[in-house]
Amino acid sequence: MRLLYFDCFSGAAGDMVVGALIDAGVPLAELRRALGSLAIEPDAVWTERVVRAGISATKFCVRGEGGDNPARHPHRHLKGIRALIDGSALSEAGKDRAKSLFERLGEAEAAIHGTTVDKVHLHEVGALDSIIDIVGAVFALEWLGVDEVVASPLNVGSGTVRVAHGLYPVPAPAAVRLLAGVPIYAGEQQAELVTPTGALLVTGYASRYGVIPPMRVSNIGYGAGSREFGDTPNVLRVLVGEAEAAATSPGDHTGQGHRVVVIECEIDDMNPQIFGVLMDRLLADGALDVFYTPVQMKKSRPGTLMTILAPPDLRDPLIGTVFRETTSIGVRYREMSRECLDRETATVQTPFGAVRFKVARRNGEILNASPEFDDCARIAAECGTPLKDVQAAAVKAWLDTCAST
Repeated sequence: MRLLYFDCFSGAAGDMVVGALIDAGVPLAELRRALGSLAIEPDAVWTERVVRAGISATKFCVRGEGGDNPARHPHRHLKGIRALIDGSALSEAGKDRAKSLFERLGEAEAAIHGTTVDKVHLHEVGALDSIIDIVGAVFALEWLGVDEVVASPLNVGSGTVRVAHGLYPVPAPAAVRLLAGVPIYAGEQQAELVTPTGALLVTGYASRYGVIPPMRVSNIGYGAGSREFGDTPNVLRVLVGEAEAAATSPGDHTGQGHRVVVIECEIDDMNPQIFGVLMDRLLADGALDVFYTPVQMKKSRPGTLMTILAPPDLRDPLIGTVFRETTSIGVRYREMSRECLDRETATVQTPFGAVRFKVARRNGEILNASPEFDDCARIAAECGTPLKDVQAAAVKAWLDTCAST
Protein backbone atom coordinates (compact mmCIF):
# COMPACT_ATOMS: atom_id res chain seq x y z
CA MET A 1 0.00 0.00 0.00
CA ARG A 2 1.29 3.43 -0.96
CA LEU A 3 1.34 5.87 1.99
CA LEU A 4 1.74 9.62 2.22
CA TYR A 5 2.55 11.29 5.55
CA PHE A 6 1.89 14.98 6.19
CA ASP A 7 4.39 16.21 8.80
CA CYS A 8 2.63 19.36 10.03
CA PHE A 9 5.23 20.48 12.59
CA SER A 10 4.98 24.00 11.15
CA GLY A 11 1.32 23.89 10.23
CA ALA A 12 -0.23 23.54 6.78
CA ALA A 13 -1.49 25.93 4.12
CA GLY A 14 -2.79 25.25 0.63
CA ASP A 15 0.33 26.51 -1.13
CA MET A 16 2.53 24.53 1.27
CA VAL A 17 0.62 21.33 0.49
CA VAL A 18 0.94 21.79 -3.28
CA GLY A 19 4.57 22.90 -3.00
CA ALA A 20 5.46 19.82 -0.95
CA LEU A 21 3.73 17.49 -3.41
CA ILE A 22 5.56 19.09 -6.35
CA ASP A 23 8.80 18.80 -4.38
CA ALA A 24 7.99 15.11 -3.88
CA GLY A 25 7.85 14.52 -7.62
CA VAL A 26 4.60 15.83 -9.12
CA PRO A 27 5.52 17.57 -12.42
CA LEU A 28 4.55 21.23 -12.50
CA ALA A 29 3.69 20.97 -16.20
CA GLU A 30 1.19 18.19 -15.48
CA LEU A 31 -0.35 20.19 -12.67
CA ARG A 32 -0.72 23.22 -14.96
CA ARG A 33 -2.47 21.01 -17.50
CA ALA A 34 -4.83 19.66 -14.85
CA LEU A 35 -5.78 23.16 -13.77
CA GLY A 36 -7.20 23.78 -17.25
CA SER A 37 -8.99 27.10 -17.52
CA LEU A 38 -8.35 27.87 -13.83
CA ALA A 39 -4.83 29.00 -14.75
CA ILE A 40 -5.86 31.68 -17.17
CA GLU A 41 -2.32 32.30 -18.42
CA PRO A 42 0.54 29.77 -18.73
CA ASP A 43 2.67 31.71 -16.27
CA ALA A 44 -0.13 32.21 -13.71
CA VAL A 45 1.31 29.28 -11.73
CA TRP A 46 5.00 28.75 -11.03
CA THR A 47 7.42 27.52 -8.34
CA GLU A 48 10.44 29.05 -6.66
CA ARG A 49 13.28 27.39 -4.77
CA VAL A 50 13.59 28.96 -1.31
CA VAL A 51 15.34 28.21 1.97
CA ARG A 52 13.50 28.23 5.29
CA ALA A 53 15.75 27.97 8.37
CA GLY A 54 18.31 25.95 6.42
CA ILE A 55 15.86 23.67 4.58
CA SER A 56 15.56 23.97 0.82
CA ALA A 57 11.90 23.86 -0.16
CA THR A 58 9.52 24.49 -3.06
CA LYS A 59 7.33 27.62 -2.89
CA PHE A 60 4.17 27.23 -4.96
CA CYS A 61 3.16 30.60 -6.41
CA VAL A 62 -0.11 31.72 -7.97
CA ARG A 63 -0.93 35.09 -9.46
CA GLY A 64 -3.93 35.80 -7.24
CA GLU A 65 -6.82 38.19 -7.53
CA GLY A 66 -6.68 40.13 -4.30
CA GLY A 67 -3.07 40.22 -3.20
CA ASP A 68 -2.56 40.21 0.57
CA ASN A 69 -5.63 42.32 1.29
CA PRO A 70 -8.56 40.07 2.35
CA ALA A 71 -11.06 42.84 1.57
CA ARG A 72 -10.11 42.66 -2.13
CA HIS A 73 -10.63 38.90 -2.44
CA PRO A 74 -13.73 37.90 -4.45
CA HIS A 75 -16.40 36.29 -2.28
CA ARG A 76 -17.72 33.41 -4.37
CA HIS A 77 -20.69 31.17 -3.75
CA LEU A 78 -20.35 27.39 -4.07
CA LYS A 79 -22.18 27.44 -7.39
CA GLY A 80 -19.48 29.61 -8.96
CA ILE A 81 -16.70 27.48 -7.46
CA ARG A 82 -18.28 24.31 -8.83
CA ALA A 83 -18.30 25.91 -12.29
CA LEU A 84 -14.60 26.75 -11.96
CA ILE A 85 -13.81 23.18 -10.95
CA ASP A 86 -15.75 21.88 -13.96
CA GLY A 87 -13.45 24.05 -16.08
CA SER A 88 -10.39 22.24 -14.77
CA ALA A 89 -8.87 19.19 -16.45
CA LEU A 90 -9.15 17.00 -13.37
CA SER A 91 -10.43 13.48 -13.76
CA GLU A 92 -14.13 13.06 -13.02
CA ALA A 93 -13.23 11.48 -9.69
CA GLY A 94 -10.91 14.42 -8.98
CA LYS A 95 -13.63 16.95 -9.79
CA ASP A 96 -16.03 15.15 -7.48
CA ARG A 97 -13.38 15.13 -4.73
CA ALA A 98 -12.68 18.86 -5.15
CA LYS A 99 -16.39 19.72 -5.09
CA SER A 100 -16.85 17.57 -2.00
CA LEU A 101 -14.05 19.46 -0.24
CA PHE A 102 -15.70 22.79 -1.02
CA GLU A 103 -19.08 21.46 0.11
CA ARG A 104 -17.49 20.65 3.47
CA LEU A 105 -15.94 24.08 3.61
CA GLY A 106 -19.28 25.67 2.75
CA GLU A 107 -20.97 23.76 5.59
CA ALA A 108 -18.32 25.04 8.03
CA GLU A 109 -18.70 28.66 6.86
CA ALA A 110 -22.50 28.44 6.91
CA ALA A 111 -22.47 27.17 10.50
CA ILE A 112 -20.14 29.99 11.56
CA HIS A 113 -22.18 32.76 9.91
CA GLY A 114 -25.63 31.35 10.62
CA THR A 115 -26.72 30.93 7.02
CA THR A 116 -27.25 28.15 4.47
CA VAL A 117 -24.66 26.42 2.31
CA ASP A 118 -26.13 27.86 -0.90
CA LYS A 119 -26.08 31.43 0.40
CA VAL A 120 -22.75 31.46 2.18
CA HIS A 121 -19.87 33.47 0.71
CA LEU A 122 -16.48 31.78 0.83
CA HIS A 123 -14.01 34.49 1.72
CA GLU A 124 -10.24 33.86 1.59
CA VAL A 125 -10.71 30.36 0.18
CA GLY A 126 -13.07 31.76 -2.46
CA ALA A 127 -10.18 33.56 -4.14
CA LEU A 128 -8.83 32.01 -7.33
CA ASP A 129 -5.41 31.31 -5.84
CA SER A 130 -6.95 29.27 -3.01
CA ILE A 131 -9.16 27.38 -5.47
CA ILE A 132 -6.05 26.57 -7.50
CA ASP A 133 -4.34 25.31 -4.32
CA ILE A 134 -7.20 22.91 -3.61
CA VAL A 135 -7.65 21.70 -7.19
CA GLY A 136 -3.87 21.37 -7.55
CA ALA A 137 -3.60 19.31 -4.37
CA VAL A 138 -6.40 16.99 -5.50
CA PHE A 139 -4.59 16.40 -8.80
CA ALA A 140 -1.18 15.94 -7.15
CA LEU A 141 -2.41 13.34 -4.67
CA GLU A 142 -4.15 11.50 -7.50
CA TRP A 143 -0.97 11.65 -9.62
CA LEU A 144 1.12 10.19 -6.78
CA GLY A 145 -1.23 7.19 -6.59
CA VAL A 146 -1.56 7.39 -2.81
CA ASP A 147 -3.70 4.72 -1.12
CA GLU A 148 -3.73 6.25 2.37
CA VAL A 149 -2.81 9.61 3.89
CA VAL A 150 -1.63 9.88 7.49
CA ALA A 151 -0.88 13.17 9.26
CA SER A 152 0.90 14.32 12.37
CA PRO A 153 -0.89 16.48 14.94
CA LEU A 154 -1.12 19.99 13.47
CA ASN A 155 0.77 22.96 14.88
CA VAL A 156 -1.81 25.75 14.51
CA GLY A 157 0.38 28.59 15.80
CA SER A 158 -0.98 31.29 18.10
CA GLY A 159 -1.92 34.96 18.23
CA THR A 160 -4.38 36.61 15.87
CA VAL A 161 -5.02 36.79 12.12
CA ARG A 162 -6.84 39.41 10.03
CA VAL A 163 -9.61 38.00 7.84
CA ALA A 164 -12.47 39.52 5.86
CA HIS A 165 -14.54 40.16 8.99
CA GLY A 166 -11.73 41.60 11.11
CA LEU A 167 -9.08 40.46 13.58
CA TYR A 168 -9.68 36.88 14.78
CA PRO A 169 -7.81 34.51 17.12
CA VAL A 170 -5.67 31.73 15.68
CA PRO A 171 -6.81 29.32 14.41
CA ALA A 172 -9.43 31.23 12.40
CA PRO A 173 -13.09 30.14 12.86
CA ALA A 174 -13.30 28.18 9.59
CA ALA A 175 -9.99 26.44 10.24
CA VAL A 176 -10.81 25.42 13.80
CA ARG A 177 -14.19 24.04 12.71
CA LEU A 178 -12.51 21.95 10.01
CA LEU A 179 -10.02 20.72 12.61
CA ALA A 180 -12.71 19.46 15.00
CA GLY A 181 -11.82 16.00 16.27
CA VAL A 182 -8.25 16.27 14.96
CA PRO A 183 -5.16 16.50 17.25
CA ILE A 184 -3.82 20.07 17.21
CA TYR A 185 -1.51 22.15 19.40
CA ALA A 186 -0.27 25.75 19.66
CA GLY A 187 3.44 26.11 18.94
CA GLU A 188 5.72 28.98 19.88
CA GLN A 189 5.21 30.92 16.66
CA GLN A 190 2.93 33.96 16.94
CA ALA A 191 1.29 33.42 13.56
CA GLU A 192 -1.47 31.56 11.76
CA LEU A 193 0.18 28.29 10.77
CA VAL A 194 -2.88 26.32 9.66
CA THR A 195 -5.06 28.15 7.17
CA PRO A 196 -8.61 27.07 6.29
CA THR A 197 -7.29 25.72 2.98
CA GLY A 198 -4.57 23.73 4.74
CA ALA A 199 -7.01 22.42 7.34
CA LEU A 200 -9.45 21.42 4.59
CA LEU A 201 -6.85 19.47 2.62
CA VAL A 202 -5.15 17.67 5.52
CA THR A 203 -8.37 16.68 7.29
CA GLY A 204 -10.08 15.92 3.99
CA TYR A 205 -7.49 13.28 3.12
CA ALA A 206 -5.94 12.00 6.36
CA SER A 207 -7.49 8.78 7.66
CA ARG A 208 -5.53 8.86 10.93
CA TYR A 209 -3.10 11.00 12.91
CA GLY A 210 0.04 10.25 14.87
CA VAL A 211 3.71 9.44 14.43
CA ILE A 212 5.22 8.38 11.12
CA PRO A 213 3.79 4.94 10.31
CA PRO A 214 6.09 2.04 9.38
CA MET A 215 6.97 2.71 5.74
CA ARG A 216 9.79 2.61 3.20
CA VAL A 217 10.17 6.22 2.08
CA SER A 218 10.73 6.76 -1.64
CA ASN A 219 9.89 10.46 -2.06
CA ILE A 220 10.37 13.42 0.27
CA GLY A 221 8.95 16.88 -0.35
CA TYR A 222 9.15 20.23 1.42
CA GLY A 223 6.56 22.91 0.72
CA ALA A 224 7.51 26.40 1.86
CA GLY A 225 5.29 28.88 3.64
CA SER A 226 5.64 32.63 3.09
CA ARG A 227 7.06 33.60 6.50
CA GLU A 228 10.45 33.10 8.13
CA PHE A 229 10.50 31.94 11.77
CA GLY A 230 14.16 32.16 12.69
CA ASP A 231 15.39 28.73 13.71
CA THR A 232 12.09 26.96 12.91
CA PRO A 233 11.69 25.99 9.24
CA ASN A 234 8.31 27.19 7.96
CA VAL A 235 7.75 24.16 5.75
CA LEU A 236 5.33 21.29 5.40
CA ARG A 237 7.10 17.96 4.91
CA VAL A 238 5.56 15.05 3.04
CA LEU A 239 6.91 11.51 3.01
CA VAL A 240 5.73 9.12 0.31
CA GLY A 241 6.46 5.42 0.20
CA GLU A 242 5.29 1.87 0.62
CA ALA A 243 3.73 0.73 3.87
CA GLU A 244 5.80 -1.84 5.69
CA ALA A 245 4.15 -5.17 6.44
CA ALA A 246 4.20 -4.10 10.09
CA ALA A 247 1.88 -1.17 9.39
CA THR A 248 -1.31 -2.78 10.62
CA SER A 249 -4.31 -1.28 12.31
CA PRO A 250 -3.54 -0.51 15.98
CA GLY A 251 -6.48 -2.68 17.04
CA ASP A 252 -5.48 -5.66 14.89
CA HIS A 253 -4.32 -8.75 16.75
CA THR A 254 -1.96 -10.06 14.11
CA GLY A 255 1.54 -11.43 14.20
CA GLN A 256 2.96 -8.10 13.06
CA GLY A 257 4.18 -5.02 14.89
CA HIS A 258 2.22 -1.84 15.33
CA ARG A 259 2.18 1.25 17.52
CA VAL A 260 0.27 1.62 20.78
CA VAL A 261 0.10 4.38 23.35
CA VAL A 262 0.68 3.55 27.03
CA ILE A 263 -1.18 5.85 29.45
CA GLU A 264 -0.36 5.69 33.16
CA CYS A 265 -1.13 7.37 36.46
CA GLU A 266 -1.04 6.51 40.17
CA ILE A 267 -4.15 6.92 42.32
CA ASP A 268 -4.26 6.82 46.13
CA ASP A 269 -7.39 8.76 47.08
CA MET A 270 -10.28 7.10 45.20
CA ASN A 271 -13.07 4.77 46.27
CA PRO A 272 -11.84 1.28 45.25
CA GLN A 273 -15.32 0.41 43.96
CA ILE A 274 -14.78 2.83 41.07
CA PHE A 275 -11.85 0.90 39.60
CA GLY A 276 -14.02 -1.89 38.18
CA VAL A 277 -16.45 0.55 36.57
CA LEU A 278 -13.54 2.57 35.20
CA MET A 279 -11.95 -0.50 33.58
CA ASP A 280 -15.22 -1.43 31.88
CA ARG A 281 -15.66 2.11 30.59
CA LEU A 282 -12.12 2.39 29.22
CA LEU A 283 -12.43 -0.94 27.41
CA ALA A 284 -15.81 0.13 25.99
CA ASP A 285 -14.16 3.36 24.78
CA GLY A 286 -11.59 1.39 22.75
CA ALA A 287 -8.70 0.63 25.11
CA LEU A 288 -6.86 -2.55 24.14
CA ASP A 289 -6.04 -3.44 27.74
CA VAL A 290 -6.35 -1.95 31.23
CA PHE A 291 -4.62 -3.27 34.34
CA TYR A 292 -3.92 -2.16 37.91
CA THR A 293 -0.73 -2.65 39.94
CA PRO A 294 -0.41 -2.00 43.70
CA VAL A 295 2.33 0.54 44.42
CA GLN A 296 3.77 2.36 47.42
CA MET A 297 3.51 6.13 46.90
CA LYS A 298 5.00 9.15 48.64
CA LYS A 299 4.32 9.57 52.36
CA SER A 300 4.24 5.74 52.45
CA ARG A 301 0.67 5.67 51.17
CA PRO A 302 -0.50 2.54 49.33
CA GLY A 303 -1.81 3.34 45.87
CA THR A 304 -2.75 1.85 42.50
CA LEU A 305 -0.84 2.25 39.25
CA MET A 306 -3.33 2.30 36.38
CA THR A 307 -1.95 1.31 32.95
CA ILE A 308 -3.92 1.64 29.72
CA LEU A 309 -2.84 0.29 26.32
CA ALA A 310 -4.65 1.85 23.37
CA PRO A 311 -4.41 2.82 19.70
CA PRO A 312 -2.53 6.15 19.49
CA ASP A 313 -5.50 7.97 17.95
CA LEU A 314 -7.61 7.21 21.05
CA ARG A 315 -5.17 8.82 23.46
CA ASP A 316 -7.06 12.08 23.95
CA PRO A 317 -10.56 10.62 24.49
CA LEU A 318 -9.23 7.96 26.88
CA ILE A 319 -7.32 10.55 28.90
CA GLY A 320 -10.55 12.53 29.03
CA THR A 321 -12.30 9.47 30.48
CA VAL A 322 -9.58 9.12 33.12
CA PHE A 323 -9.93 12.74 34.21
CA ARG A 324 -13.72 12.57 34.30
CA GLU A 325 -14.03 9.25 36.11
CA THR A 326 -11.10 9.32 38.58
CA THR A 327 -9.50 11.62 41.12
CA SER A 328 -6.28 11.82 39.08
CA ILE A 329 -5.06 15.31 38.17
CA GLY A 330 -2.34 14.21 35.76
CA VAL A 331 -1.31 11.33 33.50
CA ARG A 332 1.76 10.45 31.49
CA TYR A 333 1.88 8.67 28.16
CA ARG A 334 4.33 7.30 25.63
CA GLU A 335 4.10 5.50 22.31
CA MET A 336 5.82 2.18 21.70
CA SER A 337 5.74 -0.73 19.31
CA ARG A 338 4.25 -4.08 20.17
CA GLU A 339 3.98 -7.43 18.43
CA CYS A 340 1.12 -9.91 18.78
CA LEU A 341 0.67 -13.47 17.63
CA ASP A 342 -1.86 -14.25 14.92
CA ARG A 343 -5.08 -15.23 16.65
CA GLU A 344 -8.02 -17.34 15.63
CA THR A 345 -10.92 -19.11 17.32
CA ALA A 346 -11.66 -22.83 16.99
CA THR A 347 -14.50 -24.83 18.55
CA VAL A 348 -14.20 -28.26 20.17
CA GLN A 349 -16.96 -30.62 21.28
CA THR A 350 -16.85 -31.89 24.89
CA PRO A 351 -19.25 -34.19 26.79
CA PHE A 352 -20.62 -31.02 28.37
CA GLY A 353 -21.07 -28.99 25.18
CA ALA A 354 -19.18 -26.89 22.64
CA VAL A 355 -16.25 -24.80 23.89
CA ARG A 356 -14.37 -22.18 21.91
CA PHE A 357 -10.58 -22.31 21.88
CA LYS A 358 -8.26 -19.33 21.47
CA VAL A 359 -5.42 -20.36 19.16
CA ALA A 360 -2.28 -18.26 18.70
CA ARG A 361 0.20 -18.77 15.87
CA ARG A 362 3.44 -17.31 14.57
CA ASN A 363 4.51 -18.00 11.03
CA GLY A 364 1.84 -20.69 10.91
CA GLU A 365 3.12 -22.55 13.99
CA ILE A 366 0.68 -22.96 16.91
CA LEU A 367 2.36 -21.62 20.02
CA ASN A 368 -0.57 -21.29 22.42
CA ALA A 369 -4.08 -22.67 22.69
CA SER A 370 -6.51 -22.29 25.59
CA PRO A 371 -10.23 -22.81 26.18
CA GLU A 372 -12.41 -19.71 26.40
CA PHE A 373 -12.96 -19.19 30.12
CA ASP A 374 -16.41 -17.64 29.72
CA ASP A 375 -17.61 -20.69 27.78
CA CYS A 376 -16.28 -23.07 30.41
CA ALA A 377 -17.77 -21.04 33.27
CA ARG A 378 -21.18 -20.90 31.58
CA ILE A 379 -21.24 -24.64 30.82
CA ALA A 380 -20.11 -25.49 34.35
CA ALA A 381 -22.96 -23.41 35.80
CA GLU A 382 -25.51 -24.93 33.42
CA CYS A 383 -24.42 -28.53 34.06
CA GLY A 384 -23.65 -28.21 37.76
CA THR A 385 -20.14 -29.47 37.01
CA PRO A 386 -16.89 -28.20 38.55
CA LEU A 387 -15.28 -25.61 36.30
CA LYS A 388 -11.93 -27.43 36.39
CA ASP A 389 -13.58 -30.55 34.95
CA VAL A 390 -15.05 -28.61 32.02
CA GLN A 391 -11.66 -27.02 31.33
CA ALA A 392 -9.93 -30.41 31.45
CA ALA A 393 -12.48 -31.89 29.06
CA ALA A 394 -11.98 -28.97 26.66
CA VAL A 395 -8.19 -29.40 26.69
CA LYS A 396 -8.55 -33.15 26.07
CA ALA A 397 -10.92 -32.50 23.14
CA TRP A 398 -8.46 -30.03 21.68
CA LEU A 399 -5.51 -32.44 21.98
CA ASP A 400 -7.58 -35.25 20.44
CA THR A 401 -8.47 -32.96 17.53
CA CYS A 402 -4.81 -32.03 16.98
CA ALA A 403 -3.74 -35.67 17.12
CA SER A 404 -6.27 -36.65 14.45
CA THR A 405 -5.19 -33.97 11.94
